[in-house]
Amino acid sequence: MPSHRIVPAALAAAVLAALVGCSSGAGAASSDGKPAADSAAGFSTKTVTTPSAVSPTASPSVVATALTPAPPIATAIAIPRIGLDDLSVVPYEGTSDDWAGTRIQNKGFAASPYGDEGGVGPGEIGNYLVTAHRLSAGGPLRDLPALNTGDPVFVTAGGMVHEYRITETRKTSFRSKRSLAEQRAAVPGEPGKKPTKAMITISTCATPEDNASGNFWRDDRGNPEHRIDKIGALVSSRPAADAPNAS
Repeated sequence: MPSHRIVPAALAAAVLAALVGCSSGAGAASSDGKPAADSAAGFSTKTVTTPSAVSPTASPSVVATALTPAPPIATAIAIPRIGLDDLSVVPYEGTSDDWAGTRIQNKGFAASPYGDEGGVGPGEIGNYLVTAHRLSAGGPLRDLPALNTGDPVFVTAGGMVHEYRITETRKTSFRSKRSLAEQRAAVPGEPGKKPTKAMITISTCATPEDNASGNFWRDDRGNPEHRIDKIGALVSSRPAADAPNAS
């Protein structure tokens, strides 16, 4: 699959400015049922190095706790296991796979919701939500199901590289409010629980699996019933200059 390179800061800012002008009714539907991007904002975070040992139960010793709106910054995600190299991530105020998020994904980016119904920023305590297409717009998360427990995920933002390690796989149903709440919870899978560590949820559609089982249900945005979610825990945050193997 082709590599996805990070958008330079100046270009990213221009792209985000263009996305702000999109209305909720704009954008053509794509092959896996997702319509082109919306408004976005960045995060400013403070991070320090955390333990490098991988453990689903161990939490990083120190991570940032404040989510502060900031001008858009170039943020990228790299997943070596599936050959994903610096896919640009666009933060926006909303919830996972809403109209704003699907339009961002249609531009070939990953989308990261924040706010009352979204997640936190890279490296912060809580659930950092990242969604992208599996089949259309270049299919950046085409091979996400192949990600295994212990595989690294690198998120570069604000001159820092945050390394997460996969701890589990979950499936979300768009037809279940409970399932959606579990996906978007500050502690993945446990709505209402107070987070104590930094987590990541990387999500993409389960269209091939749903179709194979004869499940052709779609929501108003063309999403299939199920999504595949890979959950990870933060193991370290360090300056990008000190992380030569982050992609």
